[in-house]
Order: sequence, then C-alpha cells, then structure tokens
Amino acid sequence: MQKGPDVFTSVLMIEKPLTPEDVDFVTTLHGEEAVSFIVLLQPRGDQADVLLRAIDDVALGELKDAVHEGEEPEGGEAREPAERGLELSVAALRAAGCRAEGEVVEAHPLDRLTALVAEKGADEVIVLTAPHYVEEFFHRDWASRARHKVGVPVLKLFAHSE
Repeated sequence: MQKGPDVFTSVLMIEKPLTPEDVDFVTTLHGEEAVSFIVLLQPRGDQADVLLRAIDDVALGELKDAVHEGEEPEGGEAREPAERGLELSVAALRAAGCRAEGEVVEAHPLDRLTALVAEKGADEVIVLTAPHYVEEFFHRDWASRARHKVGVPVLKLFAHSE
C-alpha cells in the first residue's frame, strides 16, 4: 500500500481484534480526511506476562478475569487466533471506507513499528490497548516506548471491551 498525496497514514498497534466501537473511534479521529491504516497486532506473550496482566485485572476490579488469565492461548498457540483477529480488524477498517493492511508481529514489535513508520511515511502511531497500569506506571507500555523511537506523534487510546 503506497501513501497517496492526500491520505493520512496511521500505524495502528493493537493487541486484540478491533470492536465496532474501536473501528468507529479510530476512523473518525481525523474527520473527513482520507485515512490509511497499517495494523500491527501482537499476539499474547508468554507465561511471563500472565502476572502483569493479572495485576492489571485486579487493579481494574476484574477479579474474575485475573483468575482466568492463564486460560488464554499464549506464545505460539496465540498465532492463529491473532491472524484471524487481524483479518477481521483489517476487513472492518476497509468496510468503514479506509485503506487498511496489517501483519501479526511476534518478535520485537517496537522495532517493526519503527521500520514501518519510516517505510510507509506514516503520519502518526495509534496504540490501542486495554489499560496496563503496571507497565504504564513504569513507562514500559508500547506508547511510552514508541514515543522515544518513531519520530512521529504517538496517540494512546484505550480499546473498547467486547
């Protein structure tokens, strides 16, 4: 996908498929301006991330989610669901009238993000995730780390629940 002269290009980092509310939210951020999205979806990490996600669930008052945190596919098992989620997300953005393409990124997502911003001449990065209080507190979340790497504005938004 090449950037056209009047197309605003956003790299959209997500960790789960977009909900209809998410699609509406990101596609209306720039009013009537034509927007092109490059979607990066990172599947759930490995077991080391389970504790951080459980702490986030507790902080959000989602005790039931904290208890079931280990039941979701992790690592390599998460690849296939991530690919399906990416396909649905890209299709939803296209159905909303935007250009969209995407890829699943398992290793070094911030390095891939930085490369894509340069390759595609992206105008901004949108990080759309659930709240991650522990990572955010220590500025280890995607948005905080991306702000120091990509050279374009980074907007952090919270994803809607399913």
